[in-house]
Amino acid sequence: MSKSNHFNDENSNTSANPTFDSVLEQRLLNRRSFLGMGASAAAVLGGMSLGLTGCSSGGDVVPGATPAPTATPVPTAAPNQIVTRLGFSAVPKTVADVVTLPPGYKYQVIYALGDPLTADTPAFKNDGTDTDFDKRAGDHHDGMEWFGLDAAGKPSASAADRGLLAMNHEATTDEVSSFFIHANGGTKTLPRPAAEVDKEVDIHGLSVVEIKATNRKWATVQGSSFNRRVTPLTEVEIAGPARGHALLKTKFSPTGTKTRGTINNCGCGKSPWGTYLSGEENWAGYFYRVSADDTNRGDKSVVALKRYGRNAGSTSRHGWETAGADDKYARWNISKTGTSADGSDDYRNEMNGQGYIIEMDAYDKSKALKKRTALGRFAHESAAFGLPVVGKPLTVYLGDDSRNEYMYKFVSKAVWSAADANPSDRIAIGDKYLDEGTLYVAKFNADGSGDWIELSLNNPLIKNYAGYTFADQADICINARLAGDAVGATKMDRPEWGGVHPVTGDYYQTLTNNSNRDINAAASPKLVPDSANPRAYADADGIKSKGNPNGHILRTKEGATVTSFKWDVYLFAAEADMDKGTVNLSNLTDDQDMSSPDGLAFSQSTGICWIQTDDGSYTDVTNCMMLAAIPGKQGDGASKTLSYTKTDGSKLDVVTQVGAAPTADTLKRFLVGPKDCEITGLCETPDGKALFINIQHPGEGTKMADVADPTKYTSQWPSNAGYGAGKRPRSATIVITKDDGGRIGT
Repeated sequence: MSKSNHFNDENSNTSANPTFDSVLEQRLLNRRSFLGMGASAAAVLGGMSLGLTGCSSGGDVVPGATPAPTATPVPTAAPNQIVTRLGFSAVPKTVADVVTLPPGYKYQVIYALGDPLTADTPAFKNDGTDTDFDKRAGDHHDGMEWFGLDAAGKPSASAADRGLLAMNHEATTDEVSSFFIHANGGTKTLPRPAAEVDKEVDIHGLSVVEIKATNRKWATVQGSSFNRRVTPLTEVEIAGPARGHALLKTKFSPTGTKTRGTINNCGCGKSPWGTYLSGEENWAGYFYRVSADDTNRGDKSVVALKRYGRNAGSTSRHGWETAGADDKYARWNISKTGTSADGSDDYRNEMNGQGYIIEMDAYDKSKALKKRTALGRFAHESAAFGLPVVGKPLTVYLGDDSRNEYMYKFVSKAVWSAADANPSDRIAIGDKYLDEGTLYVAKFNADGSGDWIELSLNNPLIKNYAGYTFADQADICINARLAGDAVGATKMDRPEWGGVHPVTGDYYQTLTNNSNRDINAAASPKLVPDSANPRAYADADGIKSKGNPNGHILRTKEGATVTSFKWDVYLFAAEADMDKGTVNLSNLTDDQDMSSPDGLAFSQSTGICWIQTDDGSYTDVTNCMMLAAIPGKQGDGASKTLSYTKTDGSKLDVVTQVGAAPTADTLKRFLVGPKDCEITGLCETPDGKALFINIQHPGEGTKMADVADPTKYTSQWPSNAGYGAGKRPRSATIVITKDDGGRIGT
């Protein structure tokens, strides 16, 4: 998520829910014991979306193991070895407008904003005059997954030199006009010109692009029959409990069974049956309501709209609703304008069609995309699957990326069958596992335990909630934030991406930052620190950030029942020179320090955890980065008490659980990106020899008034790396390889 586009600063959680440790009496947490990491615990599930597949050609390793008898691996390349130390030299911090890698590595730019996907689409001029973005790469490349192809163009789990990249295109570089795609920077005044709006709409959504390596050189295949764009205008199906519900009925779909497109797609996932899952994140700001809309509605929908950050009269992010009377513009005005009782004659319910995990078969254009409403509606990031076990339900971990929001999981009703790993109809298998199940929200307890609380009318707290009357399960899924409020879920520091360790099964959740933490907080939205979000401090130098400006990575382990878990903090992001007793609790060095962890994914073969940053607090020292980590297990550290003194002289003690500190061999910086970028999205070929990541919005600090003067761009990447026409910065996908042809990170 762009650090200058303050979409995540939306803070609509005004519930009185506890903040984990609001009870003043706290006791020290016992050091957690944990099971030994036996090799037989490894379930190498290369088709799962928890990150990467492959990597290992050096360093200390433990042998790749046969999966446990009850775990069924998705067919993949032969298991590689799990590394125990990282085999590259740490990259130093830098503010240079380049991509910096360790010695022995190189990269290529292969797919950038505007690159043509069809044979008849002209080359990208990159001067603001280009059109047809529904046939080109979109903007703000984000979450991404690899789908292999064999020589005959058939799906292959082992193919390593030909495949498809399925990718999110999250947003625009400027909150209003996305000025780099317009010749003169675009128009910020209302009404917005239709021609500008059409381009801005089309650069959002998803893309699928075929890529191929020839003599170790990668390139896209322009005109491939697999290439496609999904935009906010593409028709998609509503699936799960909300399909056909009254809250989904619109002028476009009076039956409430479909909607148009997907918007602000950020994190992603790959299902055990081989489909692409994309999270719709900060979608609420695209819509507009007139000032009188609360009165015009006069029903409970007003409560829901405010809880999702759409107050009446608030301006929309881009003003798309002002571009004309055409229905494709009118949909962005969600005011009640019709006379029907159910909203089938206007777009009052249009926003209810956004905010889900959307599923796509990257291999098959004929299959409709489906929004999986059973997984809840909020500012979704990634969808991280727990380790599949035959005869057991599947688990999907989810985060709501806004300040003071919640962590969730979904447990399928259907139990996992080995036969479903390679189905003929992948979307139909998605129907089986993702349309029926139980949605839970997390509540963290001060003793290091946690509760997964069921979100259904079976829960009296939801059935009898005074703040909002839920009609049925569909209403609960559509308004999952309100359901979380009802049960007292724990408010977190912006849950971003998550990943599951391929051996231990521990779930890792990035909590990127939260400016609302304050030891003197008296009421929401300001929150005092708590055990799961224990720090509140100020950046001592450079950018003067407050709250929890650097973020942390939480770790959970499922308990003996589906409703219980244990937790600790794997890693506290911090500047190396910050106090080790109160801020730099993980003792990070100059080779390891970071701020605002965002993207996170595990290699299924090496166990390497890749951590990506989207930062605005440490950018006076370094551009955003990617680090490689070899984490331990939940409970491998010890409890620690942080003592704060409030302005009135009173004390606040917060007990937290700190994971074992990383060493120089288990955490180090692998990459630093160009100026004003975010590092995000990654996937890998099954042999581990090619790693794909995205460089999002380089140069976003450029002023709109300077669009005609390249010397004033804060970045000229990737043109300064020799890629493409023009000098306007572009989001782009790069592929990283090792000079010796080995596996990445070892």
